[in-house]
Amino acid sequence: MPENINTEFIKLRKEIMEADFSRLNDMQRQAVFHTKGPLLILAGAGSGKTTVLVNRIACILKYGNAYESEKIEYDVNNETLDYLRDCLKNKRFSEERLSRLLSVGKVPAWSVMAITFTNKAANELKERLSSMLGDDARDIWACTFHSACSRILRRDIDKLDMGYTGSFTIYDTDDSVKLIRQFVKDVKDEKSFASKVVLPTISRAKEKCLDPKEFASISSNDSRMDMIAKIYEKYQQALRRANALDFDDMIMLTVKLFEKRPDVLEYYQHRFKYILVDEYQDTNHAQYRLVSLLADKHRNICVVGDDDQSIYRFRGATIENILSFEKQYPDAKVIKLEQNYRSTSTILNAANEVIANNKGRKGKILWTKNGTGEKIDINEFEDESSESQYISNSILENVKNGAKFSDHAILYRMNAQSGAIEKALVSRGIPYRIIGGFRFYERMEIKDILAYLCVINNKDDDLHFERIVNVPKRGIGNATLEAAHEISDRYGISLYEVFKRCDEFECFSRKAVKIKSLINFFEEMRSASKVIAPHELITEVIEKSGYLAELESDKSSDSEERIQNLNTLISNAADYEKNQDEPTLSGFLEETSLMTDLDNYDENADTVVLMTVHSAKGLEFPIVYIAGMEDGIFPNQAALSFPEEMEEERRLAYVAITRAKEKLNFSYARSRMIFGKTVYHRRSRFIDEIPEIYVNEHTSSREQIFNAFKPAKGQFGKQTIQTGGLGIGQKAAHTEEKYQAGDIVVHDTFGKGIVLSAKAMGNDMLLEIAFERFGTKKIMANFAKLKRA
Repeated sequence: MPENINTEFIKLRKEIMEADFSRLNDMQRQAVFHTKGPLLILAGAGSGKTTVLVNRIACILKYGNAYESEKIEYDVNNETLDYLRDCLKNKRFSEERLSRLLSVGKVPAWSVMAITFTNKAANELKERLSSMLGDDARDIWACTFHSACSRILRRDIDKLDMGYTGSFTIYDTDDSVKLIRQFVKDVKDEKSFASKVVLPTISRAKEKCLDPKEFASISSNDSRMDMIAKIYEKYQQALRRANALDFDDMIMLTVKLFEKRPDVLEYYQHRFKYILVDEYQDTNHAQYRLVSLLADKHRNICVVGDDDQSIYRFRGATIENILSFEKQYPDAKVIKLEQNYRSTSTILNAANEVIANNKGRKGKILWTKNGTGEKIDINEFEDESSESQYISNSILENVKNGAKFSDHAILYRMNAQSGAIEKALVSRGIPYRIIGGFRFYERMEIKDILAYLCVINNKDDDLHFERIVNVPKRGIGNATLEAAHEISDRYGISLYEVFKRCDEFECFSRKAVKIKSLINFFEEMRSASKVIAPHELITEVIEKSGYLAELESDKSSDSEERIQNLNTLISNAADYEKNQDEPTLSGFLEETSLMTDLDNYDENADTVVLMTVHSAKGLEFPIVYIAGMEDGIFPNQAALSFPEEMEEERRLAYVAITRAKEKLNFSYARSRMIFGKTVYHRRSRFIDEIPEIYVNEHTSSREQIFNAFKPAKGQFGKQTIQTGGLGIGQKAAHTEEKYQAGDIVVHDTFGKGIVLSAKAMGNDMLLEIAFERFGTKKIMANFAKLKRA
């Protein structure tokens, strides 16, 4: 082949690939085209890391490592060059022939694994890959750490020879806490060994891949840790007996499986030629070992992360994993993504100034083409009530001026801060939701039905069997259950097996009919689970167990809502089935056990969002309020004396700042009620780290806040003290106006509406009003600023 044809071919190949990915900026394209060997992508907040991941996978599947290669895998001639020039001129990049001609080392889709942390991130990855690659995307392992390990363990966990089978149950944190409590009761100083202390200690041990014996060997010189080691041993025995894993087991046991069975490791190393890991700064030691083992054969490992956003040290995340990547892989290429597509330059400059005070970082500077934007508002208040009033009033003003409620997020360092904010929002009829509050899958009726499903899937699951053995009431009480436990312990069999063999034990003679009825129900459902879809099985369980009948006969106020929640569970199962080639009961249970609050976050719901800064990572909002910016709150009190903790708090502040797209508001109070005590703190040092040129500072008293948003003169009568809604001591405009159902009213922000109900509450009235544009809202009349239409 003539040399000039080769040279022209390679030149055209690069030009075509660059044109194919011209939607990316220069640094993004570098990350996409460098496919061979280890790669560290330091992706700043809002720099398009998901876009890079998706396009990098597309490049691997379409072109392999062609961009940086001098190889040509097919014979080329002048006709080939003419074809390439025509494709380039007419932007015809999707033709199969083009991919075949240009590719070097092309691999099938099933040889790519992309791991991230949340289901939300994994689903976004799948959706974007599907829209770009079509059916090929289905074969890519785009999943969370836990779901990847679950797939591996379902197939091979029996090879560990620990007594587990592939039908294992996954215990959530609540399940683990209940199990731990059984063993803590045996400890004399029970308070010192509460589950909230013991479980995190066990979790940290598992993150280091220490089993009970290994943990005990390094804890023998510490009596307290030695006791926790004994509880750990009992806890693991109970898990094995129930054929159950907790979240930490899933990672630890996969690592141990790979280390114990080289043949299993070799299978997955051979399969996955390319491994991509998102949010690498959040990995712990076990996850680091897992990824290292998988990538050891081909070394085509790409990790994406931001050391400045490492905020999960309390969960065991090790920032050293990302900081020392180049030591682990000396030939690694490092690419920094610093162009931000989210925020204004004012917001980014503030973030850069704050994070620059940290020493333990790689170093990068975010920049944007989005323009300067508004200055950051810094507001000082007397207390948390004044702060909350200001935030809620400010949101109403923004909505009045054309913003949506969903444009607003209120962030805080700890959940205890939300109470005052909620009161202010409620009093003004502002719709909101809390991310990190009571989750759907934590509701009693949902956990009950899921417990039924767990037992159907795994009859050794004593914890869930015990939960529903008498739910709904079927005459199997505590005495019967205690007898079953005694027999279970004596013979080493599950509670389910004890009940199944109830005829063999005299103690069950009076309850035999009821026990057999329950076991027959489970056997029937287990058979059904093999032939009907999960959503149909859930419907059968709800009805045939008697659970629905009990709810329908319940006259309490929430029974209707609980029935609706069960219908939602059925719908969720149907949604799960749509995205699966072979939907199974165990697959659905696995998905629900790994769900987080963010997986259910609906960006289209028009409500203000309240959440901690930790929960906000990965999200963005046009307008962000960060409340409680005081030393002792943010940064928290524990970090003030420890440099490493302070650096983590500063990274948390960096995350909070970079959630804002257009407008950022800081607020702090001279005094604040926290955990029943009034505390006095100076304003946060993080505010002081932002240069004055980027901020507008305001000091507001409660009177100033009220006056700034009070109704026009003469609209309301005298002012009085309001003890409901906003808290004692806050002044509210009192109206003598009386409202009743049917009244047509106009609200300053929500517009025209009709009063559905009016209920007197002290010196105020709680109004339920259906507005034409904003739906139904409940508002306190004293704060409603209503006019009669």
